[in-house]
Amino acid sequence: MPNTTPIPARPAFPEMGRFWTAANALSLSRLVLVAPITWLVYRGGPIGPMFGLIALAIATDFFDGKVARWSHTVSEWGKVLDATADKLAAACVTLALLTRAVEPNLPLWFVLLAITRDAILSVGGLLQTRRLGRFTTSLWSGKIAVTLLALTVVAALVGAPERVMEACIGATAAVMLYSIIEYTIRFRRIMRPDARLHLDENGTVIFLDE
Repeated sequence: MPNTTPIPARPAFPEMGRFWTAANALSLSRLVLVAPITWLVYRGGPIGPMFGLIALAIATDFFDGKVARWSHTVSEWGKVLDATADKLAAACVTLALLTRAVEPNLPLWFVLLAITRDAILSVGGLLQTRRLGRFTTSLWSGKIAVTLLALTVVAALVGAPERVMEACIGATAAVMLYSIIEYTIRFRRIMRPDARLHLDENGTVIFLDE
């Protein structure tokens, strides 16, 4: 049975590791790409450069973690930059799809839900990281929600029919709400003073009282 990871007597954030690495540079480049992508989405194109930049941003998201592992430079900075880039991109692009003149657009309630979810997860993540002294991995519901949100954005960008947009928005909203509930439950269990848990090397939380 794995040893219980004790809750630190003096909660503190983990050692962040090296900042200037090739992997972190990829994450930073994705942060830079958010501005031109958002502008092109808001203007409704041109399609070629817009999808070209989006493809480049997706490539940086795919390779930053792999480069970190290949080069043995995995760091807490990398986890923060990766998550920040993803959440900033989601917020900016969905806001652009809300306010642009080109249709189809995303409804206000949907954009607010996406931004609120990311805000809740960010604040909760910081609090539990300070308590545990380590960052935790994402839950599957969160990963599915991000994937569905990306598909919804793509559907809007290519001018999908109204029924397709409604299906994408409905499915994504349902999974986002579920992920908020699941993350909240995990957060409350982690923050309990008597929490008995184990963190594996990847940051996956294993509750020992299950």
